[in-house]
Amino acid sequence: MEDLTLEVANRIINAAVRKSQKIGVAQNIALVDRGGNLKAFIRMDGAWLGSIDIALKKARTARYFDMETSTLGKMAKPGGPLYGIEVSNGGLIVFGGGLPLANGEGEVIGAIGVSGGTVKEDESVADAGREAAEDLLRRAA
Repeated sequence: MEDLTLEVANRIINAAVRKSQKIGVAQNIALVDRGGNLKAFIRMDGAWLGSIDIALKKARTARYFDMETSTLGKMAKPGGPLYGIEVSNGGLIVFGGGLPLANGEGEVIGAIGVSGGTVKEDESVADAGREAAEDLLRRAA
């Protein structure tokens, strides 16, 4: 698979929404494609307006650097090798909730970003989306 299809993107979003509902937190969930462009987005009823941009930036950050946003955040702390990186690329998010999505061959083809809860809640919802993506993309390979 060269990029995220709409069908796969919708299934990822649905898995993330189910997790969000299970933990009782309204979330904003964004998916970007291989090029970092928005592929799918959902704002759950009651999700914070301010988290719309954060979810999208988490997804883009994860795709731009092909790593979890929390991992990038560790390197972006004061004194770290990437201190200040969050002001690059039109603004990055360097705390948890953004995860790259890879196909069956391990090639990154997009990313998910989630915002609206605590970092731990955002990470758990993003992880549910990534698990769904990995399952779908393995079967498609």
